[in-house]
Amino acid sequence: MYNLHLLGWRSFQDLCNCITREILGQTALSYLPSNDQGRDGSFTGKWITQKNEVFEGEFVIQCKFTSKQNKNFTFSDFSYEIEKVKELVKQEICDIYIIMTNAGISAKSAAKVKSELEKLGVKHSLVFGNEYISQQIKENTKLRRMVPRVYGLGDLSQIIDERVYRQAQVFLESLKDELAKVVITKSYHKAVEALEEYNFVLIVGEPAAGKTTIATLLAMGALDQWQAATLKLHRAEDVVKHWNPDEPNQLFWIDDAFGATHYESPLVYSWNSVMPQIVTMISRGAKIIMTSRDYIYNAAKKDLKSNVFPLLNESQVVVDVHDLSIEEKRQMLYNHIKLGKQSKTFRKEIKPFLESVAQNKRFIPETARRLSDPYFTSKLHLTNYWIDDFVERQEGFLIDVISDLDKDSKAALALIYMNNSNLLSPISLSQLENESLSRMGSSLNKCIEALNAMSGSMVHVQIEDDQHIWKYKHPTIGDAFARYLVKNTELLEIYIKGSDTDKLLDQITCGNVKLQGATIIPQNLFPSVLNKLTDYTKTKKFKTESWAIYFAKWGLVSFLSRRCSPNFLKMYVKQFPAIYEDISQPDLSKNVPREIELAVIFVKNGLLPEKNRLLITKQIAKYALTGENLDFLESEEIQSLFHDNELLELKDRIKNELLVLPLSEMTKLWKSKYRENNEDAEYHMYSLKSNLSLLQEYYPDVPDLETLIEDEIENIDDWIVNNTIPEEINESKTPMKDEKVHESDQETRSIFEDIDS
Repeated sequence: MYNLHLLGWRSFQDLCNCITREILGQTALSYLPSNDQGRDGSFTGKWITQKNEVFEGEFVIQCKFTSKQNKNFTFSDFSYEIEKVKELVKQEICDIYIIMTNAGISAKSAAKVKSELEKLGVKHSLVFGNEYISQQIKENTKLRRMVPRVYGLGDLSQIIDERVYRQAQVFLESLKDELAKVVITKSYHKAVEALEEYNFVLIVGEPAAGKTTIATLLAMGALDQWQAATLKLHRAEDVVKHWNPDEPNQLFWIDDAFGATHYESPLVYSWNSVMPQIVTMISRGAKIIMTSRDYIYNAAKKDLKSNVFPLLNESQVVVDVHDLSIEEKRQMLYNHIKLGKQSKTFRKEIKPFLESVAQNKRFIPETARRLSDPYFTSKLHLTNYWIDDFVERQEGFLIDVISDLDKDSKAALALIYMNNSNLLSPISLSQLENESLSRMGSSLNKCIEALNAMSGSMVHVQIEDDQHIWKYKHPTIGDAFARYLVKNTELLEIYIKGSDTDKLLDQITCGNVKLQGATIIPQNLFPSVLNKLTDYTKTKKFKTESWAIYFAKWGLVSFLSRRCSPNFLKMYVKQFPAIYEDISQPDLSKNVPREIELAVIFVKNGLLPEKNRLLITKQIAKYALTGENLDFLESEEIQSLFHDNELLELKDRIKNELLVLPLSEMTKLWKSKYRENNEDAEYHMYSLKSNLSLLQEYYPDVPDLETLIEDEIENIDDWIVNNTIPEEINESKTPMKDEKVHESDQETRSIFEDIDS
């Protein structure tokens, strides 16, 4: 059985409408409570039951909700509807009357109601109680996916297939207290449709908009409905590594795909490098869910090859908190406060203010969670002014909370931050981390006590890859802690000295380079960062030594090109002049590497020696003359590395050396690099077709070039067809339908009426 009494009257009515659609096969017209005239829903049509009973005509649905557990339905609960039923029968809009209730129904009570309805002229009547509704939820996977709150209202092991129960437990670990409070929004329905249609969905939205919640519900639905082998991973290469071509039902979930609180370019580089395999995986039935904060995705777009992988745009669901309906906001508030940790006294005192909270333009889903937790409201004065301040000053409020914490709690939050919001449990500290805790006046034991005290409010433990990990309860807490760090120079220096260098390079900017979400290091602390970089030659992200060296160098170049002000770069090249040699032989076989970006920045700031500039332009010319990389033709930034005469000379050499050869030579080069079983043919040839288009655009005066290029592209398209594996035919999919609501009615019954009961 399910704890349906926790739903609230509005959510129970929505559940009944979903049952009507899924079980009865009808889309009901819903009525708001002010003028429902005895109908919570209605439809006209035919319903054939599992027992082959046929009901046809005008259907009326009446929902009877009770917030009392184990309550039984009696005739008195229905008696005040009698006059309304008489009027409906008189209007000839009530042939079949259906009562749905979460209360228990006895045979005696059902018989009495049916007898009374028959006397009133109703042709047929049906009474569905808690047991019937619970059974429909248990038997219908699609119904559960449409109303995923039910996963949190019953015994999960009795709801879903035993084979996926253990996986489900892992996903629900982060939502076990929140799932019963979930509100299904239009964004969720769009995400379901995108995943079904494209096998891929990218969920984009501002912090605290509910992206991870939607992704969790999608993963649960995939586990339940398709028994999909579901993996929550962190990096693009992990997705490819875990893909099994012989297992069509696989779902991969990557939260914060391009960075947790700020843009991390190495993550995008990884996605670009494995995109051919990703395209192949999706074409063969694998499903992928990705999430990203909106400002991070906007920063990543310039580096992502989204034009090669159009699903990044076609299957993108933007979760915009400004698009939340007032009903959705009310339901979020109701669910969290009704089922949260607040006392009955608090719920009663805040009740008069809840409608204005829902109406506030700065309301976000996280607002409801914090209002439901005494940890965040212990100093909140329940007046209009202070409640509005609580809603509108989200990050500032959190910074105030952090400022008021004791030193051990601050040290515990700092420890999570120094570990990129992923602190392994049991906790094992490095020497630097131990020294940092000591300087903050804390210790490991005291931090553990503080973490346990803050668990469920500021932090929580999550299980990932069979490991227990301490995380912030919500990423916005990490954002606020970063702002708190910036305001506390002494603590900021402790953070720099105590952090792992890999993690530090992913979190900071040296100077303000306008990278949203990053921790800004002021100029007086630049020497501390330079000291950290002195011995940075290997990354800990890879165990293989060659990879560890390569990606340390790549990560450092990315950091310098994207996260450092000119003042820091001047200090860096003076202390580490070897960087010039590191960027002078870039590999341009796939795309424009970070070395080129850094070289451009050095040139703009007068920091690139002439001999290194010449080496770099020679490398650009080498790849341009084979046709492998022609980006310089359209990139003013790359052109800034050349003197005017050098640029003209290179363009002439392409005309006189590359374009005198058959274009098929370029195609042959691309074909030689094709990996048949691991790469999508169309994706592989995209860069070649782009380069041919560039040549056509920039060399219009070459005789017959346009015709030759068009013929070669036609040959390339034929090759793509011959090397493309036919897509499997997917099952037919039923699109989700929006509930129809009678718009003329205005809601007068408050959803908050029983919030203090």
